Amino acid sequence: MVHEQRSRGRLSRSSDTRDTTDMSRLLAPRLAHFAGVARTEHVTRAAQEMQVPQSTLSRAMVRLEQDLGVDLFARHGRTVSLTPAGRTFLASVERALAEIERAADEVRADADPATGKVAFGFLHTMGAETVPGLLHAFRADHPRIRFSLVQNYGEAMLERLRAGELDLCLTSPVPDAPDLVARRLDEQKLRLVVPADHRLAGRRRIRLAEAADEMFVTLEPGYGLRRITDDLCAQAGFKPRVAFEGEEAETLRGLVAAGLGVALLPPPAFPRPGVVELSVTAPKAAREIGVAWLAGRPDTPPVTAFKKFLLSKRGSLLPT
Repeated sequence: MVHEQRSRGRLSRSSDTRDTTDMSRLLAPRLAHFAGVARTEHVTRAAQEMQVPQSTLSRAMVRLEQDLGVDLFARHGRTVSLTPAGRTFLASVERALAEIERAADEVRADADPATGKVAFGFLHTMGAETVPGLLHAFRADHPRIRFSLVQNYGEAMLERLRAGELDLCLTSPVPDAPDLVARRLDEQKLRLVVPADHRLAGRRRIRLAEAADEMFVTLEPGYGLRRITDDLCAQAGFKPRVAFEGEEAETLRGLVAAGLGVALLPPPAFPRPGVVELSVTAPKAAREIGVAWLAGRPDTPPVTAFKKFLLSKRGSLLPT
């Protein structure tokens, strides 16, 4: 079916992205008006329903047709009917308007103080015990707030924070960046984990320098705990010889249990057979845990409530 083309001037149909953007800006404000007229097939009635002056609505429909270069309506006195082009356009407009309404409902729901959503990121090592405990305690007073949870390493979470995909994240080290706000919440001791049959397994404490000749298993570069491990070994006067690199602390414990090296790790959620965990007396082996968010971004009520809750946990964030 061939649509009748108007001879009046219209925007170029170039594939250039700028032309597409310009057309969208022109059409968007008039789509709801078009749908209202198409639904009632009467400009006066549509104007009354939408509480828009009839003259304004009539001009908007004429301008819409001019911009498209296509007749959308056939006029019959005070009534109108859709042309074939108008019916084709209406189907897409109704889908677009329904999607806009769905998106509006979603963002309103996410911001609802009682039932809204918090996008929360945290380190893998926080996932087994710390975060479940936090969420359980928070939901005692906010039982219907929903969470979108993301486990990742620190730098990846900060990237998602900057991209607007996360509202808050628990991370280590605590970031120091002009576009972020970060607050220290707690400190977690790190231990030197050795195989159960290791020469040092009978010890309870150790100076890290005593492990200078050991092979280490560590997280991959870019992980906060890897950076802390490298820094602590440097303070102890050596560069760790790395046998294996991984992405998750409990995997490293398994490698240690298999006799493949030693590791500097936070305490496990549950004791792991096959390894012995030694306190490190020098240098001070610990990592700071903090919460971070994007500076200057307004919070929804659910995010405000959870942020306040996290900040109230200073010094008591981690299980004892």
